[in-house]
Amino acid sequence: MANELTVAVLGPGGVGGLLAALLSRSGHRVICLSGEQTAETLRTGGIQVRSASFGDFAARVEADTELREPVDACLVTVKETALDAALARVPAPVLGDGLLVPFLNGVEHPAALRASYRPDRVAPAVIRVESTRVAPGVIEHGSPFAEIDLTGTDVPRPRLDALAEAFAAAGPATRVLEDETAALWAKMSFLAPFALLTTRYGLPLGDVRTRHRDELTALVEETAAISRACGGPADPAQALARYDAFPAATKSSMQRDAEAGRPLELSAIGGALLRAAERHGVPAPVATRVVGELSDRAGGTTRR
Repeated sequence: MANELTVAVLGPGGVGGLLAALLSRSGHRVICLSGEQTAETLRTGGIQVRSASFGDFAARVEADTELREPVDACLVTVKETALDAALARVPAPVLGDGLLVPFLNGVEHPAALRASYRPDRVAPAVIRVESTRVAPGVIEHGSPFAEIDLTGTDVPRPRLDALAEAFAAAGPATRVLEDETAALWAKMSFLAPFALLTTRYGLPLGDVRTRHRDELTALVEETAAISRACGGPADPAQALARYDAFPAATKSSMQRDAEAGRPLELSAIGGALLRAAERHGVPAPVATRVVGELSDRAGGTTRR
């Protein structure tokens, strides 16, 4: 990779739109991939960002409905519920040697992506941020941080380092981690209790951590045990301390999806958690109950 990268962003929503705008402002060529209506909005108006951390700014981007040329990296920033349809916009032969960088919730997607794209070019990433698309091409970055962990078991380290350098220069604190499993489960261990309980009760994190503290603690402990069995980190006390440090009004993306009537990433988060627990024989009664309640409310079943 050269210092100036060409980066495609599949799904320029809250996370993808923020990263696209930051990378463009930093001097990289950015191609957003979306439906035609959103693509036309981005072509004409670019992306507007409102952020206390990065400032309020506008960034010009290219936009298309499909990847039509090789790029250094393609960031996959759609929700898991839209992944299969979205990937049709990124033909594997066109991506070729480019990195495929999924910013997806859960732990199961890398294996699925490696079945369709070059396994040694799939570089899973984890992002810690609260960023919302309030309209096509309009992004509100609400959290006082944006942190990226980039990994990839078989991806050449220089490729990861070059992309990490581009992210860091654009704004988000970025590091490259050697252990892909640990990186993904570190995010899962924090995300699952947060997403499941804020959505179950329709409450922001501050109310969950006070009014439902015992249940939160139990779910954190279950998730940590499952993570440990899968080879990931397990520190329930640290997870609870991080929840306590977040602004009380923080909502999970799953909760926002529920409020908006959008499909929930229940299979990628709750379902994946339960499937891992079952594989390793780890008891997970609280997770089983909460996921079941959310599944019933959504009028479907969560694949186990």
